[in-house]
Amino acid sequence: MKKIIVTIFSMLIFFNAQAQHKIYSDPQDKVIFNRYAEYIKTKKNQPLEKVIIETAKFFLSVPYVANTLEIEPEGVVVNLRGLDCTTFVETVYALSYTAKSEDLSFENFTRHLMRIRYRGDVISDYSDRLHYTSDWVFENEKKGIVKSIVHTPAWEPIKHKFFVMSTNHEKYKQLKGNPALTEKIKAVETELNGRDHFYLPTEKIEQNKNLIKSGDVVAFVTTKIPGIDMTHMGIIYKEGGMLTFIHASSSHKKVVLNREPLAVYAKGTGRNVGVIIARPQL
Repeated sequence: MKKIIVTIFSMLIFFNAQAQHKIYSDPQDKVIFNRYAEYIKTKKNQPLEKVIIETAKFFLSVPYVANTLEIEPEGVVVNLRGLDCTTFVETVYALSYTAKSEDLSFENFTRHLMRIRYRGDVISDYSDRLHYTSDWVFENEKKGIVKSIVHTPAWEPIKHKFFVMSTNHEKYKQLKGNPALTEKIKAVETELNGRDHFYLPTEKIEQNKNLIKSGDVVAFVTTKIPGIDMTHMGIIYKEGGMLTFIHASSSHKKVVLNREPLAVYAKGTGRNVGVIIARPQL
């Protein structure tokens, strides 16, 4: 392993020959992972959804940090020191599946993280990352990691138009000046545009909360921001009779347990029309 300086912190970069991808991590990430392994070892025999909640709680108050994945060349970025809404969900799920396995090691965790975050088993470039939440759920359902929850008639069809990345390529450092890579992203968007999508409208969340379980992934659907499908995501948490969620919050600047019901949060954002739900599978 070779230590180099990346932005403002020291990071270890190593190459996994078997998986054919780079892994970026700071030495402190292994320290945190080892602390997590000690924390979870007496809880890991619980059902998966409970392990997910215990893992999510482990990260309460960890700082919200955006754009931690934007390192080139593309590889698996491990950052347990700062999380955004997506990396929080991915990290919690990867750690939880690692805890439920027979191999509670940092290396196994990175394998689970890569499998959740990327389309295939090899990372060739930026287009392999699952950038759109709908695609994230679709691909992870194919892998048997989650199952998309749709109960009609409460869940309604919705037509998304995906284009924000390809039409704003100059705003993404990986796409800027790279028309070939932009075309790959556009091809992904075209495929997404051809899929069927369903969501649970905000006004129907509370009356259907018995269909949603602790440990589920929740993502917030928007129709008000052109070119994307979701604005935020987190992990469902049921406390007493209240349905809420745990998430990395940009407004609170840390991972928090939301203190208001999920339906109240969804309505209060002013830009979301409902949610999608994905359930962990083991």
